[in-house]
Amino acid sequence: MPRLTLAVPHSLGSDEAKRRLKDKFTAALAEHQGRVSLLREEWHDHNLSFAFQTFGMAVSGTVAVEPSQVKLDAELPFAAVLFKGAIEQRLREEVGVLLASEKSGSGAG
Repeated sequence: MPRLTLAVPHSLGSDEAKRRLKDKFTAALAEHQGRVSLLREEWHDHNLSFAFQTFGMAVSGTVAVEPSQVKLDAELPFAAVLFKGAIEQRLREEVGVLLASEKSGSGAG
């Protein structure tokens, strides 16, 4: 299966980055609930293991929340290989915005 790997830097610290990712994951699931099934989401400390199906295709992977970056490693279905670049760009943009240090004076580190 094709792999999608990316790292997005941040300056939030692991705990705040994890909190934002969990909130976004929950919101994304609610927004796309009719298109996502067989969801598995398991957090172990700052590492997420996930799997789901969408449009009959299985997607699975991991997210590692580190103090200064978030790493995503996912397996995409072969049917999505033509869209891999667009998927990667969209994820990089959305995660980048999500992890942008908007709240000044938070003291995260």
